[in-house]
Amino acid sequence: MRKEQPIGVFDSGLGGVSVLREIVSLLPAEDFIYFGDAANAPYGEKTEREIRALTTAQIDRMAAAGVKAVVLACNTATSAACAPLRRRYRQIPIIGMEPALKPAILSREKPRVIVMATHATLKQKKFARLMERFKDAGEIVKLPCPEIVEFVERGETHSDALLRYLRKRFADVLQTPADCVVLGCTHFPFVRDAIQEVVGQAVQIFDGAAGTAHELKRRLQEVDALRADGGRGAIEWLSSSSDPRYIERAKMLYAL
Repeated sequence: MRKEQPIGVFDSGLGGVSVLREIVSLLPAEDFIYFGDAANAPYGEKTEREIRALTTAQIDRMAAAGVKAVVLACNTATSAACAPLRRRYRQIPIIGMEPALKPAILSREKPRVIVMATHATLKQKKFARLMERFKDAGEIVKLPCPEIVEFVERGETHSDALLRYLRKRFADVLQTPADCVVLGCTHFPFVRDAIQEVVGQAVQIFDGAAGTAHELKRRLQEVDALRADGGRGAIEWLSSSSDPRYIERAKMLYAL
């Protein structure tokens, strides 16, 4: 592993751009390859086997391109593929996502926490273990919101249609007041303001991007692989989409 090698950041689409922003903010000297598998999105409605196969195929390409670490900037891909990828690439740090349930639960006494995610993430054993770990520390409510992925993929982050969708999804779960909302999909931070508008300013919102960025930094420090030349790194934007405007949408979201 050489310090000048790039870091691979992978997502099923544009959601991972929210994680990339956090990582670049923390590690500005690094070079990155961002890949969004838009041609196969959304992952959240696929089977675990399909998700694992799609994710592995793209990480194989990143490894062949010479990345020094990989970030699975997708909760669904992390749940389905992170463990087997770590066994496959023992020499490359593979960093996954985890819904920020722990900080939400620990933020106050016995909170009521709503976890927004895709169906696939909420059904995975990884999330079930996380819920089991904290089940006695507060009330945890699962709220599948897969359509948000499609809003973000269209570049729609605060439209009337999005607000109507969010109000409909939250209508039942907010019959009892909530303390926290956990954004369990990397697409969701792009609609954070819209979610806050619907749930109210008193509700605290958590996402896992910052934790992932710090874990990446820690893992690279362990093997002395962080760049320290003081320069500014570059981002190579890649996608499986045939739409020439897709990369422009990714860059637009990155700049938000």
